[in-house]
Amino acid sequence: MATNKDTTINPMVNVIMLFILFLSKQAVAQTNSEVLKTDVLRNEILKMDSLLFDVAFNQCDASQFKKIIADDVEFYDDRFGLNVSKENEIKSLDAKCSRPEKLTRKLNSCIIDKLGDFGAVQIGDHTFYVDGKPEGTGKFVHIWERKDKDWKLKRIVSYEHRPIKK
Repeated sequence: MATNKDTTINPMVNVIMLFILFLSKQAVAQTNSEVLKTDVLRNEILKMDSLLFDVAFNQCDASQFKKIIADDVEFYDDRFGLNVSKENEIKSLDAKCSRPEKLTRKLNSCIIDKLGDFGAVQIGDHTFYVDGKPEGTGKFVHIWERKDKDWKLKRIVSYEHRPIKK
């Protein structure tokens, strides 16, 4: 024999179950949306990384380099210390490109995450080559700022440079 208590619990359980189901669908939808945003961000930053290194650094394209580096760039390096001059960064690229041996860089891996509405952080490691032969590795942190639809490399931390043992 069903009691009055049993008949009021069943509809309540159904409502709670529907509510939980609704919330779980919302959570999945939000997660998928965040993944899409993360994929878009990752692709944009990897494109900027490619323009910075594959084009500007590896091919010595100073005009591309000037477009990417922020006017108020800060570059922290474990070998050379701090540089806060965009012009000095451009001179450094020019000096690298005037050397007889060809220095290039290949990205090994990185992680990318957004920094609120400011931009993104890219943390990774790369290998440097001299005349096509691996010479050393290093790690980096790049802070990218998004202004309108453009990305600028605002802060650079370059560290743990190591020669490759032969």
